[in-house]
Amino acid sequence: MCSCVRSSRALSPALLPRLLLPQAGCRSVHRGLWTSSQCLANAGDSQLLPLPSQARVVICGGGIVGTSVAYHLAKLGWTEIVLLEQGRLGAGTTRLCAGIISVAKPISIECRMADYSNSLYQRLEEETGVKTGTNFIFFFPPCLCVAPSLLRVIGINCNIIKPKEVAKLHPLVNIHDLVGALHLPGDAVVSPPDVNHALAVAAAGQGVQILERTGVQQVVVEKGHVTAVETERGSIECEYFVNCAGQWAYELGQASEVKVSVPLHGCEHFYLLTKPLQELLPPNIPVVMDMDGRIYVRPWQGGLLSGGFEKNPKPIFTEGRNQLEIQNMQEDWDHFEPMLSGLLRRMPGLESAEIHQLVNCPESFTPDMRCLMGETPGVTGYYVLAGMNSSGLAFAGGAGKYLAEWMTYGYPTANVWPLDIKRFGNLQSSRTFLRHRVMEVMPLLYELKVPRWDFQTGRQLRTSPLYDRLDTQGARWMEKHGFERPKYFVPAGKDLLSLDQSKTFYKPDWFDIVGAEVKCCKEAVCVIDMSSFTKFELSSSGDQALELLQHLCANDLDVPVGHIVHTGMLNERGGYENDCSVVRLSRNSFFIISPTDQQVHCWSWIKKHMPSDPQLHLEDVSWKYTALNLIGPRAMDVLAELSYVSMTPDHFPSMFCKEMSVGYANGIRVMSMTHTGEPGFMLYIPIEYALHVYNEVMSVGQKYGIRNAGYYALRSLRIEKFFAFWGQDLDAFTTPLECGREFRVKFDKNTDFLGREALMQQRQVGASRRFVMLVLEDHDTELDLWPWWGEPIYRNDHLAGTTTSSAYSYTLERHVCLGFVSPPPGPEGLPTPITPDFINRGDYEVDIAGQRFPAKAKLYPFSSLFTQQKRRKDDLELSNLQGK
Repeated sequence: MCSCVRSSRALSPALLPRLLLPQAGCRSVHRGLWTSSQCLANAGDSQLLPLPSQARVVICGGGIVGTSVAYHLAKLGWTEIVLLEQGRLGAGTTRLCAGIISVAKPISIECRMADYSNSLYQRLEEETGVKTGTNFIFFFPPCLCVAPSLLRVIGINCNIIKPKEVAKLHPLVNIHDLVGALHLPGDAVVSPPDVNHALAVAAAGQGVQILERTGVQQVVVEKGHVTAVETERGSIECEYFVNCAGQWAYELGQASEVKVSVPLHGCEHFYLLTKPLQELLPPNIPVVMDMDGRIYVRPWQGGLLSGGFEKNPKPIFTEGRNQLEIQNMQEDWDHFEPMLSGLLRRMPGLESAEIHQLVNCPESFTPDMRCLMGETPGVTGYYVLAGMNSSGLAFAGGAGKYLAEWMTYGYPTANVWPLDIKRFGNLQSSRTFLRHRVMEVMPLLYELKVPRWDFQTGRQLRTSPLYDRLDTQGARWMEKHGFERPKYFVPAGKDLLSLDQSKTFYKPDWFDIVGAEVKCCKEAVCVIDMSSFTKFELSSSGDQALELLQHLCANDLDVPVGHIVHTGMLNERGGYENDCSVVRLSRNSFFIISPTDQQVHCWSWIKKHMPSDPQLHLEDVSWKYTALNLIGPRAMDVLAELSYVSMTPDHFPSMFCKEMSVGYANGIRVMSMTHTGEPGFMLYIPIEYALHVYNEVMSVGQKYGIRNAGYYALRSLRIEKFFAFWGQDLDAFTTPLECGREFRVKFDKNTDFLGREALMQQRQVGASRRFVMLVLEDHDTELDLWPWWGEPIYRNDHLAGTTTSSAYSYTLERHVCLGFVSPPPGPEGLPTPITPDFINRGDYEVDIAGQRFPAKAKLYPFSSLFTQQKRRKDDLELSNLQGK
């Protein structure tokens, strides 16, 4: 029944045993209700205990994610918590999990969640007496990247080791092609069923009721609030519901009368189990993750467990699923063959190993490889924690903690926007979209993702009316919230193939193209299609719209009609929930412009604080308007010629809006702002006029040197002007006082706006961090690795912060990084107020993949100073050429 393995094709699947995966220390879990005194006592008792008629919160899903949420809610003092599981506790994906906890993740919030999970699972042994596993060493051959810098910033022990050290730690590893490995001594291997059991025991000890064999049918919603949960055994009245249903989370969201979008989709995931090896493995042998080979290998009961993430994954259950289908998922040796080959290349000594089993289990994946967390946008009290992308064990502890904090305090203690379910909308709920996207997502888990890479599936979902026109003119596209946006425009005659395949951490192939677009923005006029921006209209019969905005916004919105106000919408802590521009269209009507990915989040934030007033109306008009950004000193000439209206600052002041005619089209909202600091105008055009206005602008603009430009040029311009952007530089934990925007906070306006009290307190004690601009010195643009974002910032050789945005400034001819720096904490570990003197007197360096580059830090843009110096340099070179 078992065979020596050289390739999977030599094996006969019919001869292999069909067994459930036996995990070390795995416990069978009883049916019925768990309490602190009954845990596991009635394992053979099939009688179900009564369903409670009411609870404060009902959690659906008895895997490691659901038990973690229950545990952390109970720890925070919640009572009347009910956890429902349709089958047996931990009998889903948790039972089949490989048991690896790695803290090396792509983004910092995921690293923090995994690090917390690791420490939590160790503490659970002391708390419950349940053994959860043993710590092991962990490393990544042969891919080396910028991960160590990120991990060290958040305090995780890691180091780069040489191939010889790898061989000492793991004698089975073939090191001939290695240049090094990332070594993480604190990572772990645990028994997932035991961790799940320990969390359940600890939760039950805090009063959580856990009921098995109780499936949820739907969540009852009245007036936008959760009121009850209907199960196979009856109804439970409740205030909160948490969807931790894993593979079933999407279907559960769609099952209720008020549908909730939970964008995830399942794929088959394979791993191999060997019988005990003839040669005994050393104790505490490390886990190996070979990213190039697309495999992971861990010890398992004297043998090895090895799986991976193939390039051609198999999506499943697109038309729905049931428990029987999951239990009967089939082996597929032909499909597993590339991973088996990768395993034998990395560990040739395993050729004589005997196979115990090939396991096929379902895993759920999301459209962007990040989990789904938070309160859903359409239903108050309905929370989701699902879509773990094969990292459920690593994330469950930390994710459960953050979600419990969110439900308790109204916000978690860390910035979880990259995981917030409101980053998606209903547009990502198409099963066809999800099926195609997860086929791309799963392989990316083990691929090196270069800066500014783009998903290739699920594209052209949302497009501007100008898409085809721009595409024929060489536009190269990126996607944001499902919307196609131009990155740059390839001039005729360029090698299109090489540009499309440009993937590097160094100087990219589009460098000169973007430079030409930036130059045109500064010297002539460019057009950027910015139709993807979120656009709302808020109106009322009386002053209700103004009163709501005055409460939500830190700036003063009581301005004359036609004025534009740039403002933040702050939370109670003074952090940015939204960063937007608001136009007063009339006395009781306002036009709100926000970043593209704020469409769902901003809508939810405003609706959450809107009074129930039929005379107050909020409308999403993002689809109604095409937005063109005319940037450059000649923009006023183009518009003046098309409108027969003077566009000079005397007649059209900055931050002002007029409804005008452009060409033959009426009702164009023209605004004197560009989001870059450069002169120009934003045109918000009813979509039926979009093509006409664009054609007219390009036709008239020819005499002024007009050309198309993309978002890469926009990014360079806004960063060199020290403009912060929400979602990159600003988040729910960033206050205006920390990012130099106190001038946009009107403390003396009549309305007590959200966050005012927190800002007043911060102004009194002083902010403990500050947004700064860093211009790199001694950095070779041609030869050195580029900064992209997330690089550590050092002040006087001490870690002081990280970058949040980076771009090459074609004006300064240097790289510019934006980021936050903080002074060291005080004697008692309390934050120390930061001062301008602290910033100005420090010697700064930016760490790019382990190499530090000196940088000049400033609290204001460098543009004017460097422009003057550059002009003097150019004049000197010109005079030398002329022999003067």
